[in-house]
Amino acid sequence: MKLIAVTDDRQSVKAVAEKIIAIKDVIDFVQIREKSKSVLEIVSLIEYLLNNGMKKEKIIINDRLDVALCMDIPTVHLPEHGLPVKMVKKCYPQIKVGCSVHSFEKAKEVETDGADYILYGHCFETNSKQGLAPNGVEPILQMKKELSIPVYAIGGITLETLPSIQAVGPDGVAIMSSIFATDEPYSITKTFSEAIHHEK
Repeated sequence: MKLIAVTDDRQSVKAVAEKIIAIKDVIDFVQIREKSKSVLEIVSLIEYLLNNGMKKEKIIINDRLDVALCMDIPTVHLPEHGLPVKMVKKCYPQIKVGCSVHSFEKAKEVETDGADYILYGHCFETNSKQGLAPNGVEPILQMKKELSIPVYAIGGITLETLPSIQAVGPDGVAIMSSIFATDEPYSITKTFSEAIHHEK
């Protein structure tokens, strides 16, 4: 399983940049999901990461196709109601495209449209989706059986809920709050990494 850290859009550019650099060697990818920040702030964040040893192959840009293209970042992640996957893949076939989905039906649709991976959620109750009932982990079983692209799980994933996720066998997990809401991002991320990569 792979480990994706997803930024929480609650910190300054400097703070989030420092946290990403602290965990860069124990994550497989980081998704830059900073919806409230300006394009210039996102660009400066990515420049800081690249200048401090972060490989661009590990960076995923959420929604901002323009930033990914201008900065030669190979992967863009599209929200479920963002740019159509089919359009992006047709115009920019060199870009790896992920897409957020909340059902098996949507997952099947975006795979047909050319998505390279999907991010399914939210699996458990989470502060970032307060008031919304979780979608559970069972759809992952069907996705893994019928889709040929990687399936990542997101939403309320903690060290306590991780075994329930591992039981349905996604290709990886994406974690936001557990990593970015802590003052000790390296230690918690390392613990997640060990639990994920050393599973029996």
